[in-house]
Amino acid sequence: MFEGITKSLGDALKKLRGRGRLTAENVKDGLREVRRAFLEADVNFTVATDFIARVEAKSLGQDVLARVDPSEQIVKNVYEELVALMGPVDHKIPQRADRPVVLMLCGLQGAGKTTTAAKLALTLKGQNRKPMLAAADLQRPGAVEQLRTLGEQIGVPVYSEATNPVDVCRNAVAQAKKTLCDCVILDTAGRLQIDDALMDELKRIDKLVKPDECYLVVDAMIGQEAANVAKTFNDALELNACILTKLDGDARGGAALSIKGVTGVPIKFVGMGEKVDKLEDFVPERMAGRILGQGDMMGVVEKIASIQQQMSQEELAAQQEKIKKGEFTIDDFRKQFEQIAKMGMKDMISRMPGMSEMIPEGEDPEVALKRVQGMIDSMTKKERADPDIIDTPRRRRIAKGAGVEPHEVNQFLKQFGQVRVLMKQMASMSLWQRLKMVTGMGKMGAFLPGGMDQIKTKGDTGHRKSAKERAEDRKKKKKRK
Repeated sequence: MFEGITKSLGDALKKLRGRGRLTAENVKDGLREVRRAFLEADVNFTVATDFIARVEAKSLGQDVLARVDPSEQIVKNVYEELVALMGPVDHKIPQRADRPVVLMLCGLQGAGKTTTAAKLALTLKGQNRKPMLAAADLQRPGAVEQLRTLGEQIGVPVYSEATNPVDVCRNAVAQAKKTLCDCVILDTAGRLQIDDALMDELKRIDKLVKPDECYLVVDAMIGQEAANVAKTFNDALELNACILTKLDGDARGGAALSIKGVTGVPIKFVGMGEKVDKLEDFVPERMAGRILGQGDMMGVVEKIASIQQQMSQEELAAQQEKIKKGEFTIDDFRKQFEQIAKMGMKDMISRMPGMSEMIPEGEDPEVALKRVQGMIDSMTKKERADPDIIDTPRRRRIAKGAGVEPHEVNQFLKQFGQVRVLMKQMASMSLWQRLKMVTGMGKMGAFLPGGMDQIKTKGDTGHRKSAKERAEDRKKKKKRK
């Protein structure tokens, strides 16, 4: 989602690097580019202008610290203001001892309210809560049936009746109390655009059912218009928070940066894709890091942990043991792709610092992934188990089978060798040590194109071996085996 703004901001901040000192003139020049990057990302005009004014005042009123590049101070100021612009956020959902908590979801048609209702229910289930869904969208054909189907998928009861939205909501709360559900999520109707009929219906539900919190579900794809939609709903209902959907799409980031600035209402959760999985907490510090190209490593760790929970302990132990022994094969590497696919390739790349620069400009990351999968699938079982036997004729055969050039196969094998060594080193590290190592690699340029070649792994002398020397190495490895 943030590829465009990340690249534009990176280009803008590069212009400030290498300056001996910050002056009013070069700060204004750099921030002019930052402002342009914001506007290109569809950030609200007023929000962008106010943001730049705050960063400029902070930068010019600050003493330049000794031994610190002036541009780094501006990056720090931009980061701090981005966090302030999007936060703070309280992710807690209230609980009541005497009655069920009522959460009302509202928004325009097509924003993903019904799917989000199910995702929110699943999130609550993960917190040992007992939610109920109320099908109060009686406008859209199939909305009630869709919610029932989603409820069955996640094991959450759905209340529905063919009366009117207010009665559905009131009776759902009564039913939740009888069945000891501690939370009711109201899936209300939307419209293609904001109109009086929509607002009157929502106001009646708000007045008669008295929800504890009201969340606006907003489609991130509509850009800065999301801020205008949020403002209109907030004026009518006094929103508690927003849930941003389709964050894994091709949106330019304007919605995430504009909503809080225009309405004062924070984004509480974000949703990825159409699959019913848990909502993610919207963490301003992490989002600011992603926007500035620093990635979101903690988000990566959490995603990997959630996938690993679905694997058996035996599988995890066997995988860890293979990595420690350096027996991690291309077959094992191929299995990792299935986990990456579950996490969402585009989302993972956006979270990894510098990773988006490894993908050729204009190429879909999933296409690049499939190209690598094609190379692996063109190898024999023996080649995947022992890639050292892949010589020039084999590389040509694999390249032909995968529809790529032989040098691409060679490049992949080289990168796999480096990854295998790094994984072996990281297998014995703690989580904190791994994060430090990955961060250090990022600073050394490991995530930039060709950057892995600059990092010497253990035993790497930098000497390019001849074909004869490589053949001798293969013979030695076979004898050892």
